[in-house]
Amino acid sequence: MTQEAIIQIDDVSMKFHLSTERMDSFKEYLIKKIKKQVSYDAFWALKGISFTVNPGEALALVGLNGSGKSTLLKIIAGVLKPTTGTVQVRGTIAPLIELGAGFDIDLTARENIFLNGALLGRDRPEMEQHFDDIIEFAELADFIHVPLKNFSSGMVSRLAFAIATMGNPDILIVDEVLSVGDFRFQKKCEQRIHKMLAGGTTLLFVSHNIDQVRELCNKMVWLEKGQVKMLGSTGEVSANYSNS
Repeated sequence: MTQEAIIQIDDVSMKFHLSTERMDSFKEYLIKKIKKQVSYDAFWALKGISFTVNPGEALALVGLNGSGKSTLLKIIAGVLKPTTGTVQVRGTIAPLIELGAGFDIDLTARENIFLNGALLGRDRPEMEQHFDDIIEFAELADFIHVPLKNFSSGMVSRLAFAIATMGNPDILIVDEVLSVGDFRFQKKCEQRIHKMLAGGTTLLFVSHNIDQVRELCNKMVWLEKGQVKMLGSTGEVSANYSNS
């Protein structure tokens, strides 16, 4: 019996319209827009992307900056809609795509836990159930009532990771956030991801740290200029990518 993919991406392309001229203010842009004097160039961030991810797999997306990795993750997470093609996702997603996304820096850590939980579709009783574990994992017991605007980027990253990885999401999306913070906490995050993978969670992982990719992922997609250059096992693809 063929296993049903948890993520299926079929011929996905994404086009952005980039202004061809520089404007120094929003007012100038509006005036030119009204006069129809603004011209755009089409930029294809992704072109004809197709692949599947099976339940429990750990897939890495690698490529140079601008290759389309983050755009593809945002499409899979439902943040962006592709220009053409389809994406099917079967299961709940815990996205860690942009550091601090969904947080209000004027609110305390405690308030942001419930706010972020609500944005992830989790009700207050569920967040209360996991609250102590989140604070303990993020190592923020002394900062529960401190506004996030006083946090370092590492502290925000720890809090975001602790919230996103609570419970057992079907799919965990991680985009470069493990590069923030100290080495010890990065290892702690890796251990939690390993535990989630052992429990059946599917991982989509973006990192420029190839050693980290080899440690966590068994499958790899190499993107170059918005297209799939290579897809296969982590060992095979990473060897080619490292030598490119």
